[in-house]
Amino acid sequence: MFDLEPADQTLQRAKGRAEAGFVSRNGRARLKHLHQSGCAKAMLPQVPGDPEVVFLNTAGGLTGGDRLSYRLDVPDGTRVTATTQTAERAYEAASGTARVDCHMTAGAGASLDWLPQETILFDHASLERDTRISLTGDARLLFCETLVFGRAAMGEKVDQLWLRDRREVTRDGRPLLVDAVRMDGESLALAGEPAMLGSARAVALLALICPGAEDALAPIRALLAEDGVEAAASGWDGRCLVRMTARDGWPLRRLMVKLLTHIRGTVPPRVWQI
Repeated sequence: MFDLEPADQTLQRAKGRAEAGFVSRNGRARLKHLHQSGCAKAMLPQVPGDPEVVFLNTAGGLTGGDRLSYRLDVPDGTRVTATTQTAERAYEAASGTARVDCHMTAGAGASLDWLPQETILFDHASLERDTRISLTGDARLLFCETLVFGRAAMGEKVDQLWLRDRREVTRDGRPLLVDAVRMDGESLALAGEPAMLGSARAVALLALICPGAEDALAPIRALLAEDGVEAAASGWDGRCLVRMTARDGWPLRRLMVKLLTHIRGTVPPRVWQI
């Protein structure tokens, strides 16, 4: 964390909360609850088939002291896809840490696709993010998360950063997946080591969590070849995970789109398309 400004200096901070809750009608998800406040918005574009929720930060990015909260509830036996309108950007923090909380639930027999676009971290960013996804019974989850440490095409380099990014998935209160990333000045200094990031400046996780998810492993592995990307997949006990690294976010995105299209049987949400 950084403290580069005098303690008595008052800086404007962005705050926002967006929530969307659904109810099941004839086996389809229908909107029941929608809340938007501050800079956080939840849009529901008209799309064929099951609903899509697009979360948006109208502040245009995150910096020290900002607070964002997103929530989504998917009822039993329905399907909802959620994403973000664009890549989130964590800018240089003069003081304090930006915090983002995401909490999502999926009832028995439900299917939730949580597919946020990339998070781009700039030099001297300070970000803390918690993503908690609670599944009930045989609910199915597909989610991804991508971190980009500066944009290679813009010549950006991240020399200083504070990041704590934690993702937790539970089923009936029992942990299924806990994945945490923490980086600071010391860990960035080691990032170039072979056991760390090596030459990569973009990393991603894709997870399919549902009964029988491990059966998806072989066809997913057959799709992992992508120029400029190193990727590996594993599957066990209702989980199939893919981890990817690249020198830039673009080749990583190409592979992510290919994998999501295969798993979903359709292309990612429209806002992903360039």
